[in-house]
Amino acid sequence: MRIDLLTLFPEMFGAVFGQSILKRAWDQGLVEIVLTNIRDYATDKHRSVDDKPYGGGAGMVLMCGPLFAAVEDLQQQGEPADEVILLCPQGQRFTQQIAGELAGKKRIILIAGHYEGFDERIREHLVSREISLGDFVLTGGEVPAMAVVDAVVRLLPGVLGAAESIEEESFRNDLLEYPHYTRPADFRGWKVPEVLVSGHHEVIRQWRLQESRERTRRKRPDLYKENKLEEKP
Repeated sequence: MRIDLLTLFPEMFGAVFGQSILKRAWDQGLVEIVLTNIRDYATDKHRSVDDKPYGGGAGMVLMCGPLFAAVEDLQQQGEPADEVILLCPQGQRFTQQIAGELAGKKRIILIAGHYEGFDERIREHLVSREISLGDFVLTGGEVPAMAVVDAVVRLLPGVLGAAESIEEESFRNDLLEYPHYTRPADFRGWKVPEVLVSGHHEVIRQWRLQESRERTRRKRPDLYKENKLEEKP
């Protein structure tokens, strides 16, 4: 998979993309992440990418020219991207389901904005989707871009060591993950549930499923109600 990331601050991504699972995925050839500075497509001597909004108002707005030029140039490099995604507060809330959907693409382009916002024509004529991490505002789209890349890459085949790691994670099948325990079996009088040391795999599986359902009901009643988990066997 190839992920192109358009940003004004490419230097922000080195520490994140050069570590842990993302680095291993890159080293194994499972993902290619290409960082592009939007300013490289500015046309004036000041490398301007933003301007004052028509009609007045606070802040600066990202201009059409550099972003259109950048995306159109990238689309000429190899197979065109399946999705051009704008990271912004107005977008669709990012979920594990969307991460899985994007992981099935061969190539995506992510645009991390900054300043007050985007020229509306970027939304209308350049991107295919807008994504938000949630109902809050950040300084720019760089942190959301990191989160999206991390969530997507770890779902690619071969990235994680065990397929079970993905199958049993939170939000899989609309359930939060069950409780985990490790040694010692007794820590300050708090003991590991006996069922987990029983050796009965089917009993353990049923216990974990019940714990996942109860945890979802208690911590995320919105998920529990939206998906009618109480009706599932």
